[in-house]
Amino acid sequence: MSDPSQHAGDTPLYPIREVSRLTGVNSVTLRAWERRYGLIKPQRTPKGHRLYAQEDIERVEQILQWLNRGVPVSQVRELLDRPEVSEAPMADASDWPGQHAQLVTATEAMDLARLETLYAQSFSLYPVPVCIAELWAPAVRELEEHWGDRLGDTLQRLSLEAFLRTRIGTRLLHANARAQGPVLLMVPMPDDPGTLWRLLAALAASDYGYRVELLDTALPFGEIPLAVEALGASGVLMAGSHAGRSDLVRRQLPRLAEQLEVPLALCGPVARIREADLEESRVAVLGDDLDQAMAELSVLLPLTRLPLMK
Repeated sequence: MSDPSQHAGDTPLYPIREVSRLTGVNSVTLRAWERRYGLIKPQRTPKGHRLYAQEDIERVEQILQWLNRGVPVSQVRELLDRPEVSEAPMADASDWPGQHAQLVTATEAMDLARLETLYAQSFSLYPVPVCIAELWAPAVRELEEHWGDRLGDTLQRLSLEAFLRTRIGTRLLHANARAQGPVLLMVPMPDDPGTLWRLLAALAASDYGYRVELLDTALPFGEIPLAVEALGASGVLMAGSHAGRSDLVRRQLPRLAEQLEVPLALCGPVARIREADLEESRVAVLGDDLDQAMAELSVLLPLTRLPLMK
């Protein structure tokens, strides 16, 4: 560990930025856990800055363990105060399922104010992998299953894409300024009609520690090696929501992987659907569980430092 302060008794204390680095929980979430739920109680400097002891860091890791088991944040404090409890209680039916239903309804109604509330609430209280796995990816999957040729479907999708592009783009901008990991180039699948899975994958990759360069428009495959060189990318990741054209997946993607000097990976529903078609190729098929996809990507594209809790 690094960057600790000392107090009476020579016990090291850590500022919030260091606790965030060590645990993978951003500072906004740490403050929300303290203020709204009393889950952690850091000490304060005379100027009001938070300082965390090793016991606080261990408590953050315990919180993450409960959250990753599906326990709502509102129930975690009771579990932390009862160390004899080893089994997670049944999740509150009004938590993830309720938020899921609200997210789908708000998207269909194009209720941007409600979307903003759900976005801010989820990402301020829960780590990014939990938010994606429990709320955003399931909601996107349900919406895409319902969207077709009905009047208003395209408008709903474009509205949600624009909403997430703005907010995730802002997060990427700030995260890239701090990230120390390799550059990951994300480009669209040429025939994928939407960007939702790519945006979620970009958020997951950024949270994992990569510096994400996200392109909104598909590049001709012949120009992707040029983009890799120009941006100094150490890997290329594509994400898609649909099966894609057979010739694209079976022939063009493997050919591109042979041409690139860096790994080429595929995630999202397209990766799950087309896994068998790419089995003999150099394309890394990561599936549609984005947290697991990032763990597999880190083997192909190692990070100098990984978050402790994933």
